[in-house]
Amino acid sequence: MSDSKQTARTIYSVSELNRTIRGLLESQFPLLWIEGEISNLAQPASGHIYFTLKDNKAQVRCAMFKGRKQRLTFKPGNGQQVLIRAKVGLYEARGEFQLIAEHMEEAGDGALRRAFEALKTKLAEEGLFDDSIKQALPLLPKCIGVITSATGAAIRDVLSVLARRFPAIPIEIYPVAVQGENAAPEITKALYTVSKRKRCDVILLVRGGGSLEDLQAFNEEQVARAIILCDIPVVSGVGHEVDITIADFTADQRAATPSAAAELVSPNRQTVQHKFHAYQRQLIHLMQTHLNRLNEQSQWLQKRLKMQHPSRQLMQQSQQLDNLTQDLQQAFQTIINEKKHALKYHTQSLINNRPDQFINYQQNQLKELTTKLAYQSQLIIKNKKQQLANMSRTLQAVSPLNTLSRGYSITRDIKGHTIDNATQLRKGDLIINEFHRGKITSRVE
Repeated sequence: MSDSKQTARTIYSVSELNRTIRGLLESQFPLLWIEGEISNLAQPASGHIYFTLKDNKAQVRCAMFKGRKQRLTFKPGNGQQVLIRAKVGLYEARGEFQLIAEHMEEAGDGALRRAFEALKTKLAEEGLFDDSIKQALPLLPKCIGVITSATGAAIRDVLSVLARRFPAIPIEIYPVAVQGENAAPEITKALYTVSKRKRCDVILLVRGGGSLEDLQAFNEEQVARAIILCDIPVVSGVGHEVDITIADFTADQRAATPSAAAELVSPNRQTVQHKFHAYQRQLIHLMQTHLNRLNEQSQWLQKRLKMQHPSRQLMQQSQQLDNLTQDLQQAFQTIINEKKHALKYHTQSLINNRPDQFINYQQNQLKELTTKLAYQSQLIIKNKKQQLANMSRTLQAVSPLNTLSRGYSITRDIKGHTIDNATQLRKGDLIINEFHRGKITSRVE
């Protein structure tokens, strides 16, 4: 019986077992992406590198051979967080489970970069970057919407540029988070709000520079599609000149910095004034030329009248001509005066529409609302105190203690049950009488 059992067994040597397990691991697992921290890094003269990849709960031995190591774009080090693409295997000589790394990149930026490129390709294939769907920017905006952080350097730069170039243009600021998990939803909501209100005819979407992770909100698909769906032209000014985001591709126009975005949408005040004066001079010249032509025509008609008799008709026509000439001069003078008045009015409007007046008005509004809030808070507290006093008096009125104070008592059995009928008691029972002040224990006789 023992010999038959022995012949039915499959017996492996240690090397056969390890080789079999290695084959199973390599055949069952495809190339995997694994993220972790490098420790126990060893770089022998062979050019290979050996290290442990770990997280806070486990670790695994890894190897990367020389040919793959030479393709690395950075120098690995202990404590570094990396992302590797590896095959699962077994080192047969020691029977150790290990990963054979074929690719390694720094974690964080590497994953974000792959997501960036994937989304960029996806949106490009949908045609969302085509110039044919871009909206033109207004030459002179009636109102500029700015979507950015309320406390960052970007908003200060934008306001400074707009105040310098054309302070008469109204500005609406929509404060949002520009990094973190809430940033993308807030930016998307702000774009929808500006588009729905239709008070602005151009939008600046801006923030300062930062790492790829800091700018991640501007690489989110929901932000990109919100820009595409926005009815108002959007100008992106995210980071520095070297920073490129998905928002830059979907925006109607991209600026290298927030300041450059502000310059892109705001005309230069001096340039506009120069053009206005040039148009004024051109209009006056055209009017004077037309007036001279009419005068020449008038003189020609006068000569023609002089050559024609009778003199009475000539005198009448001459008088009519003088009247017409005078009316024409007055009309042209009136037009010139109106244009001068309009020029003066627009110049004064540019001076009056300064941002500091708007800020003072908003500060006064804030003070008034603060005063109202303090008054309402005091009124509510007073009402609540009165309600508490009323409830306290009501509670005092129905309290059993008041009844006891008038000479009554409460009788309970030894278990604490209230006795309200003599039939509940038997001879020998212990009872407790509770008075307004104190208790006594009695026995029923």
